[in-house]
Amino acid sequence: MFRPLISALALAALFGTAAHAEVFEVHMLNKNGDERMVFEPDFVQIAPGDTVKFIPTDKSHNAQSIDEMMPEGAASFVGKINQELDVTFDVEGLYAVKCNPHYAMGMVMTVAVGETTVPEGFLEGRVPKKAKERFEAQLGNL
Repeated sequence: MFRPLISALALAALFGTAAHAEVFEVHMLNKNGDERMVFEPDFVQIAPGDTVKFIPTDKSHNAQSIDEMMPEGAASFVGKINQELDVTFDVEGLYAVKCNPHYAMGMVMTVAVGETTVPEGFLEGRVPKKAKERFEAQLGNL
């Protein structure tokens, strides 16, 4: 009589944390209002273990990490052009994401995982002017 209840409780404890993970959709667009080549939304604050689903709503886009602008120990990712990409973020910190073909046009977004702040030197290095402007605006959400 109690054996099925104990089994059910053990399974719930084992899979309980995965059940709380969320999926956030981010659309890759050619235009949103007055802005061209954008991620929508361009900033998400998520918990460790949550997933971001990058959806190429318009053609010719991808999502990929900017390796020098992500937490130490985090795995980089590269999506193919015109294909959805699901990325689960397990390491806390700040991640910069770009659409490779439209990076120079400022097609970037920021993923903040957990309670984080902007790391020193986050925007240093070779970041196109329009991308840097958008990153600065996105970082204002922290």
